[in-house]
Amino acid sequence: MSQPPIKQLIDDELAHLLTVKASSRPWHLPLLAALAISIPVLIGALTGELAMGIQASLGAMVILNLPTVGSLWQRQRTLLYCALAMSSSFALGLLAQNLPVLRLPVFAVITFSLILGGRYWRLPPPAGLFMVMAAAIALFMPIPLAQIPAKVAVIAAGSSFAWLLALIYNAVLLRVPAQAALAPTEATIKPQPVRDPALIPESLIVTGFVVLALAVGLWLEVSHPYWIPMSCLIVMQGMHLRTMWVKQLHRLLGTMAGVLVAWGLLSLALPPIGVAATIFFMLLWIESMITRHYGLAVMIITPLTIFIAEFGGGHAASLAEPGNMAAQALIEARLLDTALGCFIALLGGLFMHSKLVKRAVVATAAKVS
Repeated sequence: MSQPPIKQLIDDELAHLLTVKASSRPWHLPLLAALAISIPVLIGALTGELAMGIQASLGAMVILNLPTVGSLWQRQRTLLYCALAMSSSFALGLLAQNLPVLRLPVFAVITFSLILGGRYWRLPPPAGLFMVMAAAIALFMPIPLAQIPAKVAVIAAGSSFAWLLALIYNAVLLRVPAQAALAPTEATIKPQPVRDPALIPESLIVTGFVVLALAVGLWLEVSHPYWIPMSCLIVMQGMHLRTMWVKQLHRLLGTMAGVLVAWGLLSLALPPIGVAATIFFMLLWIESMITRHYGLAVMIITPLTIFIAEFGGGHAASLAEPGNMAAQALIEARLLDTALGCFIALLGGLFMHSKLVKRAVVATAAKVS
């Protein structure tokens, strides 16, 4: 079979890069997610505890894993599992922070578990992204052992708020006539796990390069090493052995463009209320675009993660000072960290899609099947 000409390949990739699909989500789902995550930030802003509010919003990000099909029990159960994973990841990260020698192995176990679980249960983006982020941030939070329960409780409170809001949302949604008119099989569908021999090798490869990114950050002694693996994971999380790595270009471009968006937002020296409002609109954009064009969603996921990591880490005062160089220095550092993380992710894509790796995975799958 003849290969398609170069021009056709380029046209296909450009079409993939530029096409914005029709939304497959109801309009109220992005609004629910934006409210669930930004309300804790707003409460923190109004009470003078912006950092705590943003930490709670990190826990509330489990709302992004809310299933759109299934019974009320099935949807809430999935969200409960995600909430437990979020709190556990954050707690393990805080524990490992007190024993630096455990940072890499603990991060590797958390990342592999979340990537494998997300792929096995077919969780759509962002899947376990923000759970890994919670663990990565916790690895570098100087929290003594005695204060760990209180910090984990803040994350758990945010997750609980999101779970309760989702419960109200689902209880109302599943009673409206349009939902009741669905075929019984669709209304009660259960998530079907993926039984693919490539599942574990793919998860191991992605985990390996994400952990490598963190190791590089530690080796270079950058100020916030967690941003390099997060940039790597944002690009790599959708990679599979069956897809061309070139199709991840929009993830890379979106991630890099997102740093520039973050620079523009941070240069505004937003007050706490402005931070809460910005997070709300960023989430509204992300959840509206995530199924339409992942690159455009990632373009805002990047500044969102920067806001969560930096303001949640207690840097709000320095970033909110007009004329302060903190925002510029932060963005310069994040730009370098993002570029390094994306470079490692591209190496991971090349490795994943090499013929040698594919043959090894196929051979291994044939032996175990």
